Amino acid sequence: MKTIFDKNTVTELVTRINSLQVDSKAKWGKMDCYQMLKHCTMSEEMFQGKKQYKRLFIGRLFGGMALKGILKNENPMKQNQPTHPEMKITGTGNFENEKAKWIEILQAYSSFSTPHFVHPFFGKMTQEQIGQYVYKHTDHHLRQFDN
Repeated sequence: MKTIFDKNTVTELVTRINSLQVDSKAKWGKMDCYQMLKHCTMSEEMFQGKKQYKRLFIGRLFGGMALKGILKNENPMKQNQPTHPEMKITGTGNFENEKAKWIEILQAYSSFSTPHFVHPFFGKMTQEQIGQYVYKHTDHHLRQFDN
């Protein structure tokens, strides 16, 4: 399974991110392309320990099972998955700056390690799970806006 810790995978994702345009249209969901960039940047900041979000009660009940379901095979994540309330983005910002920030954060996974990471929905995650999930989440949102 692909992982964010593989240099070639990161290169592939960066190429896809660079193909995004401010007016790229979503195939599903409510976010525009800038909002998706911001959402993904916030997600990477969370995984890399730069931001923390409150643990969700429903995640305590079903998070582990949901994570296993997402990571059980190489299939893409399903469309219209729930989003943590604090990661729902509204408004606008600088598209190119957010795109560059996301790329920079993705490239930082080459020196990443967080042995005690706890996701606000999925709970404690191993390094391997983080690598696979970050790839799948990134791929999911890039599929949302692929031309």
